[in-house]
Amino acid sequence: MSRLQTRFAQLQQENRAALVTFITAGDPDYASSLEILKGLPEAGADVIELGMPFTDPMADGPAIQLANIRALENGQNLAKTLQMVREFREGNQSTPLVLMGYYNPIFAYGVERFVADAQAAG
Repeated sequence: MSRLQTRFAQLQQENRAALVTFITAGDPDYASSLEILKGLPEAGADVIELGMPFTDPMADGPAIQLANIRALENGQNLAKTLQMVREFREGNQSTPLVLMGYYNPIFAYGVERFVADAQAAG
């Protein structure tokens, strides 16, 4: 069973809703967002959506658009986002992480490479 399936089964047994949080990787910078990411489970997050920054986040609102811009201006990219997942997994093996984003960066990175690297990252 996946981490996500396990978590939702646990929540169903506890008869409670999930607290699903979202942050953009690299906003405001790599170190700060990694620290935030690592702190979310302790703050009660059941599932974490980790946004993969993109240059043209048209489907997102102004707050997430600005977060993407800040992250990209600070050098965040898909490889660094996957590194962030690896670093998170060093201390947390149970909290589900869902990578959220647009297809364009995945396509540019290479779909098969992305799937393999994301799986290896955790």
